[in-house]
Amino acid sequence: MTEERVSPLRQRMIEDMNIRGTGEKTQKAHIRNVKHFAAFLGRSPDTATPEELRSYQLKMTQDGVSVSTYNIRIISLRFFFGVTCGREEMKRFMQFHRKPRKLPIVLSVEEVADVLAAVPGPGLKYRAALGISYGAGLRACEVCHLKVTDIDSGRMLIHVDEGKGGRDRKAMLSPNLLALLREYWLESRPEGWLFPGKPKINPLSPRQLNRAFTSAKHMAGIKKAATLHTLRHSFATHLLEANTDVRIIQVLLGHAKLTTTARYTQVATKTIQSTVSPYEQIKLLQDETLRRGMQ
Repeated sequence: MTEERVSPLRQRMIEDMNIRGTGEKTQKAHIRNVKHFAAFLGRSPDTATPEELRSYQLKMTQDGVSVSTYNIRIISLRFFFGVTCGREEMKRFMQFHRKPRKLPIVLSVEEVADVLAAVPGPGLKYRAALGISYGAGLRACEVCHLKVTDIDSGRMLIHVDEGKGGRDRKAMLSPNLLALLREYWLESRPEGWLFPGKPKINPLSPRQLNRAFTSAKHMAGIKKAATLHTLRHSFATHLLEANTDVRIIQVLLGHAKLTTTARYTQVATKTIQSTVSPYEQIKLLQDETLRRGMQ
């Protein structure tokens, strides 16, 4: 089996990505997307014209490519032309597609409790992992890559090493979650990875954790179209309903922008229900006017 020859153009793009500290997964996606464009073009992609770039976008639209796939390819091409080729003007001819933002699905506290109670065994491994997903609001990948040393019981914190965007952060560790983790540790005695996979040298995969959540959801009789990420959404929403400052929630979730966190205000039903409408004040003023008119 012969290795694929790397062209000077691709090598330069790889070097450009390395200079900027682009992650391996993102690098592979960028290379794959530029190769896709080159296949459409039928020649070296750096020779493309604005009209050919327009035709490529039109072809993707006509083929029904999903919004996320379309936009990811555009991001790759923007990097390729803007950085590697030095053709910044080509960005003017690339358009992103708008994806309708749906409100996140949220489970109630009671539903989360039912799911965690139904988590399959053997042992407490998956219950502890899903407990962190909800109790600390961690993403699936963040949970799976936790190490035993990331649990700081002294300061009641969880260290998240290189979360989304390569950012480290501290997550909250509640007393009851710590008790569950201790119970799990006494049962399994993990070393290295907190939730080891098979073989133990590897961490548990997000796919395995997703399967455990799906199984628990069905066992609990939850009909909502909830996914493992729903536990993170529920964590944020329940904190908001408990009157936690949205900026604190932003830090706990590791969001770069407050606007990303603020969307949970739209699904915090207890907060909405407990908020007094300004119409109530109008009604009081109207009643007061009527009373003065009768005197």
